[in-house]
Amino acid sequence: MAEASDTQGILRQNLVDAGCEQEVIQRCVELAQQKRTGEIKRILARHRQTLLDVLHVNEKRIDCLDYLVYNIEKQTK
Repeated sequence: MAEASDTQGILRQNLVDAGCEQEVIQRCVELAQQKRTGEIKRILARHRQTLLDVLHVNEKRIDCLDYLVYNIEKQTK
């Protein structure tokens, strides 16, 4: 766990917790050291969109399963 005063450690841990790959983490740390926050924000926005895309795919899968269960229950009544 990073100390509260260890901003680089906090950044790294947050990126790990967000599911970022090691190369993305390293790039963001480098950009943070250079104070290039605009580029960090673009990288994070891309990662966020990727996570949302995965979420939406899984939501559709859950909907399909729910529909299948609904039909099975409907047929057994």
